[in-house]
Amino acid sequence: MEAVDPFIFYLAIFVLAIFVGYYVVWSVTPALHTPLMSVTNAISSVIVVGALIAAAADAGAAGGWVAKGAGAFAAGLAAVNIFGGFLVTQRMLAMYKKKEKK
Repeated sequence: MEAVDPFIFYLAIFVLAIFVGYYVVWSVTPALHTPLMSVTNAISSVIVVGALIAAAADAGAAGGWVAKGAGAFAAGLAAVNIFGGFLVTQRMLAMYKKKEKK
């Protein structure tokens, strides 16, 4: 029996995670959207910590430059995700505020 290539195994898990994430996010009711964004921002902050650890890798080690580059790229994308999430959350919370009468 031949073993499955680890890349194919990881790719299959990634594709399944995309489908599950898509269906989970699109089935959320609008009332739960703001708490979901808050949890997503918290998860992204954990990703930033991991990305900073990867970016601090020793460049002299095997694959060190790749880890530094991937860490910096991940930190940048996670930062964009966090700031965008806060903007969306603020906009959604503003929709629930009472309108002021003139």
